[in-house]
Amino acid sequence: MSVWPKTPPVTPSLSTAEGALVSVSIHVEPHCLESLLEALALVSFPINPQIYHDAALVYRYADGRDETESVTLVEFPAYEGRLDEVRRAVQACGFQADCIHAIGMLDEIQCDLQPERAPEGAAYVSRHRVKRRPAVV
Repeated sequence: MSVWPKTPPVTPSLSTAEGALVSVSIHVEPHCLESLLEALALVSFPINPQIYHDAALVYRYADGRDETESVTLVEFPAYEGRLDEVRRAVQACGFQADCIHAIGMLDEIQCDLQPERAPEGAAYVSRHRVKRRPAVV
């Protein structure tokens, strides 16, 4: 018999009644940044975005080759329960749904490259986001 209370093991959790905390990443062409920020201003919760102007999407193809597309990334934390609102606001302003990617905040913090699966019918196998590309010399 132990005098210590039995408690379940502690596991890291960033959840509330609104769901888990996620990192939302939205890619846009650089000239569309202002329109995206206006769309995000329509949501009912405050967003303080981190903007990466020198970002890229790296597409991986079945034959092993990679193609890089220059983009601007806008990232911010949100709760899972708010993602539909973000999607609706972004789509209402003319952006495609696939420009939004959300990943658990702990996963985002612990891993640099998070591959995204390609949607069905896409020519590529996966893609990942690069926040800051190395300067070309």
